[in-house]
Amino acid sequence: MNSLEQLRQAEQALLEIFSGIDTQVKHNLKRVLDAFRNHRVGAHHFAGVSGYGHDDLGRETLDKVFAEVMGSEAAAVRVQFVSGTHAIACALFGVLRPGDEMLAVVGSPYDTLEEVIGLRGKDQGSLIEFGINYRQLELTPEGTIDWQALSTNVTENTRLVLIQRSCGYSWRPSLSIADIEKIVHLVKQQNPNTVCFVDNCYGEFIETKEPTAVGADLMAGSLIKNPGGTIVSAGGYVAGRADLVEAAACRLTAPGIGSYGGATFDQNRLLFQGLFLAPQMVGEAMKGTYLTGYVFDKLGYPVNPAPLAPRGDVIQAIKLGSAEKLIAFCKAIQQHSPIGSYLDPVPDEMPGYESKVVMAGGTFIEGSTLELSADGPLREPYVVYCQGGTHWTHVAIALEAAINAIGSAGD
Repeated sequence: MNSLEQLRQAEQALLEIFSGIDTQVKHNLKRVLDAFRNHRVGAHHFAGVSGYGHDDLGRETLDKVFAEVMGSEAAAVRVQFVSGTHAIACALFGVLRPGDEMLAVVGSPYDTLEEVIGLRGKDQGSLIEFGINYRQLELTPEGTIDWQALSTNVTENTRLVLIQRSCGYSWRPSLSIADIEKIVHLVKQQNPNTVCFVDNCYGEFIETKEPTAVGADLMAGSLIKNPGGTIVSAGGYVAGRADLVEAAACRLTAPGIGSYGGATFDQNRLLFQGLFLAPQMVGEAMKGTYLTGYVFDKLGYPVNPAPLAPRGDVIQAIKLGSAEKLIAFCKAIQQHSPIGSYLDPVPDEMPGYESKVVMAGGTFIEGSTLELSADGPLREPYVVYCQGGTHWTHVAIALEAAINAIGSAGD
């Protein structure tokens, strides 16, 4: 069976799942529209403020709209956040103080957080260097949360629990909203004062609720992932309890300024429009992950999540087994990207990552992982992580080339 026929077969098998995704998109879009209407968003909110950014009506209204959509008390949506990692770091440094403990409950954190915590690197002002104690609960051998350990490991000194929703570069299921709600419940039973913080990158609009709507105290993410709808140029957000959002904003700007400063550089229209587009774009990306998982499972490759399993983020992992196949896969995706299709991905060092990374990212916004991209660290077992896709048909075209480039698992 050729690659085109394999994809057609996959599309037919996934019709019911695709229809369910469309229903969810409609539900999520309705909550976005409700928030826009409740806060009377108008064209006057697109105007920006220069300099300090004081009294930016558009920015202030966007924060309120975003908070309502996310089911949280408050939010700070800012182009000054360099990345999701930056937003997460601001949240962690905002909440934690010397002597506090941070407990990661879903195994090892994403590579880019290791230097923030202080697990790699030195003399950069990591959490550990500021006297924050760090522990992590390992996953079970099956790659799932160790619920038994979680129910007994939160102490009086555990100021913050880190919950990474996405699998990141780990071979584990990404967390569902039900998983996050259960984690929060177990943590609060042991210490009601512990802050439950969620790294929400790649997870927004995957389900019909967000972590802060089911009890998480604070979360953070990137605007060049899901909530930017593929059109926001840069930035990130924090959302949750009002006092914790303000504490994170004080780390982004300065104590006394917090969320009240920060010019928006005439980006307000894109920020509003990106949020409006986000449910649809995430829906298309989810269809792309199902298509990718289904086809490569049929080709004999281990895939995570499983072909028909519910999604926890916009990432589909495929265990390719060799550096040659990882590079060839990324090369095929790059050649079928709208931007830089003539470029060859080459493994290289990347800031914040432990291993060399090969990355296909022919996206309109640099690093936008809600647009179609694929990457993976050059280390065993050579897993490629496929992300995003503004429309699943683009994913299908790129996958046809990737199948032809690497063949089945036995090739």
